[in-house]
Amino acid sequence: MQAQEDNSQNTTLLDVDGMKVLITGSDGFIGKNVQLHLAERKDVQVVCFTRGHDVAKLPALLHGVDFVFHLAGVNRPQDPAEFVSGNVDLTKVLCQAVGTVAAVTGKKIPIVYTSSTQADRDNAYGSSKLYAEHALFALHREHGVPVAVFRLPNVFGKWCKPNYNSAVATFCHNIARGLPIQVNDPAAPVTLVYVDDVVARFLQLMDGAVAMANADGFSTVEPQYSTTVGELVRLIHFFKESRNTLMTERVGTGLVRALYATYVSYLPPELFAYTVAQHADPRGVFVEMLKTPDCGQFSYFTAVPGITRGGHYHHSKTEKFLVIRGQARFKFRHMQTGETHELLTSGDKAEVVETVPGWTHDITNIGTDEMVVMLWANEIFDSQQPDTIAMKVTL
Repeated sequence: MQAQEDNSQNTTLLDVDGMKVLITGSDGFIGKNVQLHLAERKDVQVVCFTRGHDVAKLPALLHGVDFVFHLAGVNRPQDPAEFVSGNVDLTKVLCQAVGTVAAVTGKKIPIVYTSSTQADRDNAYGSSKLYAEHALFALHREHGVPVAVFRLPNVFGKWCKPNYNSAVATFCHNIARGLPIQVNDPAAPVTLVYVDDVVARFLQLMDGAVAMANADGFSTVEPQYSTTVGELVRLIHFFKESRNTLMTERVGTGLVRALYATYVSYLPPELFAYTVAQHADPRGVFVEMLKTPDCGQFSYFTAVPGITRGGHYHHSKTEKFLVIRGQARFKFRHMQTGETHELLTSGDKAEVVETVPGWTHDITNIGTDEMVVMLWANEIFDSQQPDTIAMKVTL
């Protein structure tokens, strides 16, 4: 196959005011995510084809369509014959209809197809995906229709069906609910792609931002994550326990970010919220919210009018205070020179106050209402090595 003509065909789609897109398998895992992303755009009209539709009506749905996401497929049938009807026959009907449009009108409707890494394996599912690929490649050869085939590894993300064919979905669903899981081999390797990365790649193709496919007709999704079943289970258990430990994994990038988002998406509504410990005394309350492996912890505290908190210094620890409500006076004294400093701040302005190593410091509620202060410390409090030495600011 030649990818260049695919790219030029797709690029012309950007010259019109809007696009009409057909999604087969629109009610499936990937289909639902594609639908949601396309619903955010005003320049796209979506036509859906689901398992409940009559296959004979599929050609009629192509009227005015500019792009096809062929996501429909069967992977866990009760009857193995459904592999042929759901993967091969449906794809042949689509190819024949798109080929007819190309022959009659000259319009070549690009097709993105979700195949599987199983396509090169000797099993009924893989064979059906391979035959579907052959039908699409034949369509390209005969009519020049742009085709991109994705042999996707394990796709994970929100809305994947648990206890079906996704270990990640099953682990997230069951662990979130305290249900048992089965792990036969923790060391078993697994390759994953995140559904948002899949959709992003698909939309790049739809928008003509990149060539439809390589010369062989295949396209890929990046990044792909290589891990083990045991590591997936460890991380998901860690996510659940973080509500008790307050310790978070590094959930800002890569696999851990995607896996954490996936885990949270499986929480039932009754678990959307959780309580944390609140330490109260006559001065007010202190609440720890979140701890990180190497970037400290977040908390908040309150103080009633006239109360002073702090009165200590640190050798290395640093903190950031943000008064959310009330009026505060910060006082500092240098432990070597005796130099002092004082500043006033309040919840009326977003002003962060930092504590500096070697300066003893305190904070006083000088207002008439309760003071609420957000606090970040650059390290997790260690009662064995607290780096917090009591010392009054005013001698």
